[in-house]
Amino acid sequence: MEKVQSNVAGLCELPAEFIRPEAEQPRFTTFEGADAEVPVVDFGGEWETVVKAVCEASSKWGLFQIVNHSISGEVIDNLQRVGRLFFELPNEEKTAYARDPESKSLDGYGSRLRNGWVDHLFNKIWPPNAVDYRFWPKTPPDYREVTEEYGKNLQEVVEKLLGCLSLGLGLGVEELKTAVGGEELVYNLKINYYPPCPRPDLVLGVPAHTDLSALTILVPNQVQGLQVFRDQHWYNVSYIPNALIIHIGDQIEILSNGKYKAVLHRSVVNKEITRISWPVFMEPPPHLEVGPHPKLLNQQSQPKYKTKKFSDYAYCKLNNIPQ
Repeated sequence: MEKVQSNVAGLCELPAEFIRPEAEQPRFTTFEGADAEVPVVDFGGEWETVVKAVCEASSKWGLFQIVNHSISGEVIDNLQRVGRLFFELPNEEKTAYARDPESKSLDGYGSRLRNGWVDHLFNKIWPPNAVDYRFWPKTPPDYREVTEEYGKNLQEVVEKLLGCLSLGLGLGVEELKTAVGGEELVYNLKINYYPPCPRPDLVLGVPAHTDLSALTILVPNQVQGLQVFRDQHWYNVSYIPNALIIHIGDQIEILSNGKYKAVLHRSVVNKEITRISWPVFMEPPPHLEVGPHPKLLNQQSQPKYKTKKFSDYAYCKLNNIPQ
């Protein structure tokens, strides 16, 4: 499929493959009243209060925003700057980092999302043995420095989130981190680039899904686009400046045996303005087996999910094979 961005210039009609079925089109499915009142967690508050807020939001929503976290506005601004500059490069420069179609890895530039109005760049940014610098842009020249700095800053946030979620399950503060891979937990950065679309009422940036990750931490630009499914409607999510948006992914839902909920979400696009987002998917290493945590299971609480290698789970999810 041709890249979405290169199709935009001079586009008079919307290519048919991008038009979603009526049951998915934003014009029929977006709630037109108030935006979703997504929970906001003050990450700088008292520890017990933070734990309670994170666990409650993860159980009821699977989605929340955190403020007063440890990542500076400058670090986030730089991440947004280098990502934007990469996508503003000529197409031939971007395609130098194209994903290898023969590889199982998603690393690189391209579009694998069926009929989504989006181009993207995948780069694993942690741990060091998972990083493949062949797919890291050399332009802008500080892309690597800025992206690695953001990855280092994320570690404290991830540690704290997993600690909260672990305590909320009645486990030790480190047990959930260990269950998702410990120091081998993979940080998979994806930059989503959604160019202006002539008919945003008919298309989706990314169709409805839950993330196959354990957690997803997302930075948006200030263009509205994230929607969450609640009470049989799709609601817009309003952004708070400098907040991080947290998604509970499939692996945390599985490990919690269903106490925490992976959030069903999608993205919509804009007629006039480019939207960009920077999710980082926190994924178990491929070889790790993930299932309901043994300490949560007993005669009254049977496993609701299978235990399987993360690589097998991901293969089924990406190929629409039942788990």
